[in-house]
Amino acid sequence: MAEVTVKELADVVGTSVDRLLSQMKEAGLPQTAAEQRVSDDEKAGLLAFLKKSHGDATDLAPQKITLKRKVTTTLKTGQGGKKAVSIEVRKKRTYVKRDDMDKDIEAARQAETERLAAEAKAAEDAARVAERRVIEERTARAARDAAEAESRAQAEAASKPITETARVSIAPRADSKAGIAKAAAEKAAKEAAAAKAAAAAKAASIARAKPAVAKTEPAPAQQPKRDDRAPRPGKPVATAKAKAKPLTAEEDAAQKRAEAEAAQQRQEEHRKKSKVVDKKRSDTREDSRYMDADGGQNAGRRRSKPKGKGSRSRQQQQNNNEHAFTRPTAPVIREVELPEAITVGELASRMSVKAGEVIKILMGMGVMATINQTLDQDTATLLVEDMGHKVTKLISDNQLEEDVTDSVSYEGEAKPRAPVVTVMGHVDHGKTSLLDYIRRTRVVAGEAGGITQHIGAYHVETDHGMVSFLDTPGHAAFTAMRARGAQSTDVVILVVAADDGVMPQTEEAVQHARAAGVPLVVAINKMDKEGADVDRVKNELSARGVLPEDWGGDVPFIPVSAHTGLGVDELLEAVLLQAEVLELKAHFEGPGRGVIVESRLDKGRGPVATMLVQNGTLKKGDIVLAGTCYGRARALLDENGKPVDAAGPSIPVEILGLNGTPDAGDSFMVVENEKKAREVAEYRENKAKEQVHQHQQAAKLDALFSGMGEGAQAVLNIVLKTDVRGSLEAIVSSLQKLATDEVKVNVVSSGVGGITETDVTLAVASSAVVFGFNVRADNAARRIVENSGLDMRYYSVIYDLLDDVKQAMAGLLAPELREEIVGIAEVRDVFNSPKFGQIAGCMVIEGTVHRNKKIRVLRENVVIYEGDLESLRRYKDDVADVRQGMECGIGVKNYQDVRPGDQIEVFDVREVARTL
Repeated sequence: MAEVTVKELADVVGTSVDRLLSQMKEAGLPQTAAEQRVSDDEKAGLLAFLKKSHGDATDLAPQKITLKRKVTTTLKTGQGGKKAVSIEVRKKRTYVKRDDMDKDIEAARQAETERLAAEAKAAEDAARVAERRVIEERTARAARDAAEAESRAQAEAASKPITETARVSIAPRADSKAGIAKAAAEKAAKEAAAAKAAAAAKAASIARAKPAVAKTEPAPAQQPKRDDRAPRPGKPVATAKAKAKPLTAEEDAAQKRAEAEAAQQRQEEHRKKSKVVDKKRSDTREDSRYMDADGGQNAGRRRSKPKGKGSRSRQQQQNNNEHAFTRPTAPVIREVELPEAITVGELASRMSVKAGEVIKILMGMGVMATINQTLDQDTATLLVEDMGHKVTKLISDNQLEEDVTDSVSYEGEAKPRAPVVTVMGHVDHGKTSLLDYIRRTRVVAGEAGGITQHIGAYHVETDHGMVSFLDTPGHAAFTAMRARGAQSTDVVILVVAADDGVMPQTEEAVQHARAAGVPLVVAINKMDKEGADVDRVKNELSARGVLPEDWGGDVPFIPVSAHTGLGVDELLEAVLLQAEVLELKAHFEGPGRGVIVESRLDKGRGPVATMLVQNGTLKKGDIVLAGTCYGRARALLDENGKPVDAAGPSIPVEILGLNGTPDAGDSFMVVENEKKAREVAEYRENKAKEQVHQHQQAAKLDALFSGMGEGAQAVLNIVLKTDVRGSLEAIVSSLQKLATDEVKVNVVSSGVGGITETDVTLAVASSAVVFGFNVRADNAARRIVENSGLDMRYYSVIYDLLDDVKQAMAGLLAPELREEIVGIAEVRDVFNSPKFGQIAGCMVIEGTVHRNKKIRVLRENVVIYEGDLESLRRYKDDVADVRQGMECGIGVKNYQDVRPGDQIEVFDVREVARTL
């Protein structure tokens, strides 16, 4: 991937440039500005740093997520709910990832199991040791008792004579003593087994007493079933006691300690289990408050009614207390978007303040406004910043247009394209014959070409490249296209008959080409006739400013013949040479853009528009926006009426599918979706309706010079028609003499005869004024003047015409500023005022001192300060002016160095209009 700038990378990832630069600084990257480049290695380093900081899906995945919610409501207070209070409730909730919680619970369960197993093993070892010790002690005691009994029996037998009866009785006695010893040993074994059983019961009870983290809320099916025949965990010692004889004191104390520890462990288990269950139930209730059946957050605002009477539960009271109003402790900064014009009331609403506060701030800024007053964008910006809020975006009225224009972009380098040529000239000078010859001889077999009655453009292939010819329906359409800003023609071929010379429409064609700034190529046709005179044509065109190349000019003159084909190759070469000089280029990849050549309403197919693609490629199925019309390109047809799938630059096509017939000269473009195209088309239509009731500023005589920059020479464009040639030359000469260094007169077109539709259309395109000297306009021309708001004036006296032109030219001249001293006051003494500072006690010695005019402070006839008056009083009253011979007190604004003997001069600045 190629390197990108920081700004482009920020647009791709969807973050701000400042945040991205701060992250790159933390990652140790060298970028510090938005224009610096970022390589692929630096991108990878930044990604690794961000993964390490925020965690990825493998090792450092986030364990929890925090959600914030803000709800703003309005509370009506006061009598009748007239006062509205904005309430803003903010909530913050943290959710733990369930998989991670299960892992933590499993780890805690395993650790607890290991600890319990260790404790059970230690208890079993201790029980085994105690059992062995008890068995050994009791066995030893039984052995001692048996030995003592045997020794006593032997002593008694030795002390008494042994009889037969005694022998018989001694043996059973000895046997009984041995049985006693054996019984004692069995008793010791049983007691040891009971102690072992008690230790095992303790270990089993500890193992069953697992902490609450092992299972938050175990299901009944998961709880182990108890065997009634087995000893209960809480009563192992009691069962042992029932089966065995009483133990010793040490064993009894150890057994009691074991029972106490088991009971304490069970209590701790029950307490932890209750806490986990309560927390789980609380989370479940919170989730149910915020999640509806579809998983959304709308159902959280619906509350179920309590089933029983009485007070609500504590949980419900806590939920109600969450929405209690708390007064904000810090001022709230609003982010405001400002259009080019906004009312005071709407601006106050966007800042969430009262309109009275906004009006108060405006009065402090010196702007007297009402709630319905419209503010411009600059004033609104100052007001928003003054009130402590932030302007996030300045919205333009043409935002829709700008968004659509910005959405069309092209990548890569532009490639050379074919020139678009318009053929113009007088009637019956051979324009159609010349086009027919070019079409018949220059169109390659099998390729698109030809002129039909349904389309006004076609293209041909020559040995030097392709040329597109535009057959506009007359000069009016040509001028209309230019008037709408659609510069679709690259070269104009002016056809002049060699035997007829320059005619009125030839003159008009020259004027149209000059007004459009398009290079000319003159084709002197009908060279096969006997009366052909090339020099005559050159002389007549030279008199109208069209100089041939062989006479030192820049216009090529090519003698041609539409019947024999003489000079056609040279004509096409001259056209291609002009195109090569112009370096015509276009992008062939991307959305199509171009201009509407003409449009019509077909009964069978509906609206049909002829389009000339100038950039990109127009494809079948594209959404096209053309002026105030839009639609999907259902079909594209070439000049022969055959369907095509796409059309590139300089290729004319017919399009079907628009919802109307756009005007000739309207630009078209391919947009992303139909919704955006419809919005822009409706916006353009509404804007056009608003402009119908307004006069075109550029066409009005009194507003011709508005918008001109300082130092630029203004131009007054005039279309002049007179009754005779002599008057025409005299008026043109007089108008040219009125030109000055600041203003000049440009006669766009002049001629003899009535004002025609062509003259009016040219005036609209050139932002000119139409003057008729002893002539009138026809019906078609008057209709255009009424619809366009053009300024057209009739004159019968040449001096009246010149006076109006002088007044119009004088409107551009900057007015002359003249100063006039209206009063002088002499300072007699200076007093100190706690409110205004220094107050000069003065005597008006000349004129009148006005409070609202500019002043100068003079000391020894030298100006030391220039500014305004802060106060003007006579005795204790504020006055507007003080006349000569009266005393007054004057406070000079922002100046505290007035001394006795100074003079305060009051002056006024007046504008004096300049004249030629």
